[in-house]
Formats: sequence, structure tokens, C-alpha cells
Amino acid sequence: MERLSLSNSAFEGDNNAYLFADGPETALIDTGDWTTTTREQLVAALADRGLEFADIDRVFLTHWHHDHCGLAGEIQAESGAEVCVHRDDAALVEGDEDAWSAMRDRQERYFEKWGMPEPKREVLRDRIAGAGTTDETPTVTTFADGDAFSVNGTELEVVHASGHAAGLCMFEADLEDGREVFSGDALLPVYTPNVGGADVRVEHPLEKYLRALRRIVEADYARAWPGHRDPIDDPAGRAQHIIDHHEERAWRVLDALDRRGPCDTWTVSAELFGDLEGIHVLHGPGEVDAHLDHLEQAGAVVREETEYRLADGVADDLAATEAERWELAF
Repeated sequence: MERLSLSNSAFEGDNNAYLFADGPETALIDTGDWTTTTREQLVAALADRGLEFADIDRVFLTHWHHDHCGLAGEIQAESGAEVCVHRDDAALVEGDEDAWSAMRDRQERYFEKWGMPEPKREVLRDRIAGAGTTDETPTVTTFADGDAFSVNGTELEVVHASGHAAGLCMFEADLEDGREVFSGDALLPVYTPNVGGADVRVEHPLEKYLRALRRIVEADYARAWPGHRDPIDDPAGRAQHIIDHHEERAWRVLDALDRRGPCDTWTVSAELFGDLEGIHVLHGPGEVDAHLDHLEQAGAVVREETEYRLADGVADDLAATEAERWELAF
């Protein structure tokens, strides 16, 4: 297996594609986006190894976001490669117009629910207008949690890790240093993957993501190969760090409600992140909404229409020392 680093203009850092070419089959995990620069980089990286798109037999996708699946259609058009993705993301990867229309309709409903100002909505509409649009979209084969694939003698086992995206999956494998995982965007070395805004189809996204992180902690992998940037040598430690980060953020959400009184998601987002631009206009309130949903499930906040307030007694818990605070449902 080799890691191919591909450029990405987004804040997460360079994308990774993982090449398996040490046997009769040539396979990729993720492809990078469909920009000319990324395509040229992937073509060059394959050429350095005596390969081209036409040689690729299978592509395994971690999820539907274009920076991970963008070239899958073009690869399939040139090679006839089988493109595999979790069933929850299949329609978006295939470019199904109904699926993309439903996504945008749901985003609009969330913008209203969050209390997003109209000028910010326009920023997002302009930015996401071309999402899912490419000249080549693949026909996919779907998989589910627990499915396994053999690639040149290496068994890849699917681990569904929903949260950041409905169909986000990792792939476990026994590699050089033991049980390792291709973590996609479920576990990144620098940034914490956005939950809530990155895929508005996910119900209770923070709950699902925390479950995936605990699974990583329990698995205690020898190494994680993430969707962006460098390998992670302590995946369990990194996963626990992100769990702790979300617990800290939950207290910040509660503190904002304590200071502001009943308010909507957009107001809490402004308290936490200030004025947002670009894709963060989606990610900021989306993440806050995921936390408010999780806190509502835990009984810490109460929702009334589009506003949230602290549940009875929570203000006293906020005033207590950290050691005395009641435990959230993490």
C-alpha cells in the first residue's frame, strides 16, 4: 500500500488516496477531487509507478464529499473499475438529481431552523450550487458495515462511522504494524471533522460520531491512515482527544445559553465562532445544531420552536466547579 498525497484548497489540508498495486489487482481508497490540478497529480503519481487510470480495477470510497470521490467517475469511464461506497451515500456519488435536490431542500429547511440571515444563505447557495456536478459520475456498488473485501491478499473490513457524513466508512486492515485503519474523515490529525453541517441528512450526528470515536478508542489501532494529511500513530489517543474536545464544546454551548438566554442556533454559533465566511457559514451553525440536539437528548437544554434554553438546574451546574459538574451523555 502507498499513500498518494493530492492537493486540496480546503482547510483540512492535502487529500490522501491510498494505492494497492502489489499484486494482480490495482485499487484505490478515495480519488481526490475533480479539479484539473488534482487529476494531473493523480495521473503523475500513477505514472511514476507505471500505471494509469485504465489500470485501476476497484475504487473504495470513504464517503460522498467531492474531495474524496471526485475522480471516481472518470476512472471508471477509462477502466471499467468497480466503484464501491456505503449505501447511504450511493445516490449522491452517482449524481442522482433527486438525491441532490432533496439535499438542497433539506439544507434550506435547516438554514431556516438555525435562524441564518438571508445574506449568509446566499453565500452558501452560491458556494454549493455546483456540488455534485461533474461530467463523469460512476455507477456504484454498495457495501455496509462489516462487509469485507480482499485486495491482493489484504482484507479490508468496512466500519461504518456516520456523523460527518451519513455513509462515512473506515476500512480496517492487517498491515505491516498490526491492525490499522483507513479512517477517511472520521479521524483527522489536525482538524476535528465537522458534524451537523457537512451532511444535513444525518439524524443525531454528534451521537453517531461519538459512537464512531469510541469504536476507534476500543479498537486501539496501530496506525490510522486519514483522508487528509499525515498518518496518525496513536489513533486511540487522537479519538479520545476529539471526544474531550466535543465535551468542552458542549460546555461552551451551555455557557452561551446561560449568558444570552433563550436564542436560536445562529446566535449560539456567533457566540462560539464569531462572524463566519465561505463554507464555515454552513459548518459553524451545523456543528452548534449537532451539539444542541445532543444536549436536548441529554436533557440539558429545552427547544421551543427555533429557540433553545437551559433546562432547569443546568445554570447551577455551570456555576459549580468542574469536579462537581454533572456528566453529559458522552
